[in-house]
Amino acid sequence: MRRLSPLEPLVMLGTVVQWLVLAMATGALVGTGCSVFLGALYATEGRLYDAPWWLLALLLPLGGLANGLLLHYAWEKRRGSLNDEPIVAVNEQDGRMPFTTLWVKPAAALITLGCGGSAGKEGPCSHIGASVAAGVGQALRLNAELRKRLVACGVSAGFASVFGTPIAGAIYGVEMLAVGRIRHDFLFPGIVAGVTAYVVSRWWGVPYPEFHISFDATFTLLLFLKTVVVGIACGLAALTFVELHRQVRAAFAWLHERTGLWPPLAPLMGGMLLAVLVIAVPTDYLGLSLPVMDRALAGESMPALGFLWKALLVALTLGSGFYGGIVTPQFVIGAVAGGACAPLLGLAPAQGAAVGLVAVVAAASNTPVAALIMGVELFGAGSIWYVAGACAAAYLVIGHRSVYPAQHLAYAKSAWLVATPGALVGEERVQLSYGLLRWWSDRLRQLRRWHQERPGRR
Repeated sequence: MRRLSPLEPLVMLGTVVQWLVLAMATGALVGTGCSVFLGALYATEGRLYDAPWWLLALLLPLGGLANGLLLHYAWEKRRGSLNDEPIVAVNEQDGRMPFTTLWVKPAAALITLGCGGSAGKEGPCSHIGASVAAGVGQALRLNAELRKRLVACGVSAGFASVFGTPIAGAIYGVEMLAVGRIRHDFLFPGIVAGVTAYVVSRWWGVPYPEFHISFDATFTLLLFLKTVVVGIACGLAALTFVELHRQVRAAFAWLHERTGLWPPLAPLMGGMLLAVLVIAVPTDYLGLSLPVMDRALAGESMPALGFLWKALLVALTLGSGFYGGIVTPQFVIGAVAGGACAPLLGLAPAQGAAVGLVAVVAAASNTPVAALIMGVELFGAGSIWYVAGACAAAYLVIGHRSVYPAQHLAYAKSAWLVATPGALVGEERVQLSYGLLRWWSDRLRQLRRWHQERPGRR
């Protein structure tokens, strides 16, 4: 077949113009919507870090009940047959999402974080972004492929407006769709939408932190190897977080199945358990816990079990039925874990916290490229070598697990493992490859033969 050489550049130029218009319009809408949500969040969250225990013991169960009632009646009974998870919308629903429930999850997140639940702020923003983008696609009657790109744009814009990292946010919205694969045709729309949402959010007055972490100006192999070790440790911390979250969700699902528990009561029970847990766990691990992350990045000493406290609180909050984001907790877990293990390796605690922050995101979300770029956007170009090694190591160490069970698995992470392409991460059982099993069987056979034939054996 002959290439359409005279027309192809014109078609691609038209594609660029098309996405400049669509992605910029979507990014502006998403940036405005996320700015409204973030303004309400910053006015209500973080006021309970120093609250007396009796107040937390009252607010957490009440917040759980309010969350459960809202999600059960305003969301579950009105969303229809469509799933409103962005990953599912792109991978399985041709970019369609329920638009009438757009407000429900942001409102539920405000309740969760306002009453002290431990969660993140990006989940509602990605939900806003995906829902707005799906609404735009349906209003313009775009075809299925364009709608999928537009929903990915919306997710990218949501993440960019939350974290102030427009390029990393754009990549994250694309990379999170599948483990081991990036749709490059989604990149330009996502970057345009992410940059636009970031600019619009800044215009609306959304504040973004600035971090000043010093790394060596010239590459040092020893420092690189140390940060890889930090990445391995943070990959194990991410594995702990993902497994805790999965186990708590499974426990509450079992409770629903065995007892017929009324759904709004599950987060109420979760709130009661959280209230009991904070008797022993510091209350600054409730809510967003951003002050803890800031202290870690400032180089303060971090407790060895701090990451576990945060992971447990988040798993119990989200696993019981509260709603909130799951990426901001990864920031906190990574910063605390990295800051705690850095002194053991002779690293500056702030360096360990910075590397750990992005390494846990690379592992738990299976987004190493987005995490690498996020590290550069947050901590400067001098961190790129060290962030890259840590993110890649953490991404491998966690294996085929994810905070997003709906992620598709494009490729196995190791040649020694076999996985079904296109399977959901939450349902796939990765197995040892036949080649590895055969190699192991041959080694055992050789070992038995050597043992039988060695001199002196009767």
